[in-house]
Amino acid sequence: MPERRDNLADLPVPILIVDDDVKLCRLIRDYLEPLGYAVTAAHTGPQGLEAAANGQFSAVILDVMLPGMNGFDVLRGLRAKSNVPVLMLTGRGEEADRIVGLELGADDYLPKTFSTRELLARLRATIRRSSATRAQEESREPEVAVGELRLDPESRRALLSGQTLALTAVEFDLLLSLARAAGRVRSREQLLDEVADRNFDVFDRSIDVHISSLRKKLRDDSKSPRFIITVRSAGYMLRKPESEELA
Repeated sequence: MPERRDNLADLPVPILIVDDDVKLCRLIRDYLEPLGYAVTAAHTGPQGLEAAANGQFSAVILDVMLPGMNGFDVLRGLRAKSNVPVLMLTGRGEEADRIVGLELGADDYLPKTFSTRELLARLRATIRRSSATRAQEESREPEVAVGELRLDPESRRALLSGQTLALTAVEFDLLLSLARAAGRVRSREQLLDEVADRNFDVFDRSIDVHISSLRKKLRDDSKSPRFIITVRSAGYMLRKPESEELA
């Protein structure tokens, strides 16, 4: 059965592929364009960073091994300028590559042995997460405040003591989920269902990696946390301020 188009009545969804494998880029383009995507390709790290930072793309598919600048450096540079969703491609699918990519702000990862159907599924999920901002603007969700932490679902801004936190789309959604349930434990499965919008193996470490990254940005100490508490065998909880806990 042929895949359905993702945007029957809308303009094509702009996607950037950064990969030095010209044949693979052509294959992905030929597969995605009939489904409603407009695919642009860059074949070196510097070209990819410039295109991703300056273009209006719905998602970026980024290879790790690139000439001129590797994919991790491209991602690091991109995250300093943009929160565009990034799907990392790893040549060997090794856990170390996946963890590094997630720590630097990748939204998802995919080994280069992927099938086109799996690529499409991951791409759709990544774009759905990114488009949550528009849905939140329509529903006009109120700001979520937990102590010194302020989260605005409409602007997707996170503030700590008045200072803006530079969060990826996944990190913001994860912190927002924890903040809405402040004082209550959220299991990894619940967080995966609410934030990742895709099926993970229950032992997938990506939630733990995102939590670790959040703690660094919150300047939190995992041994004596002010914010995110690990509840052994249960999940994670955003701690309420002492004044609220006693109320």
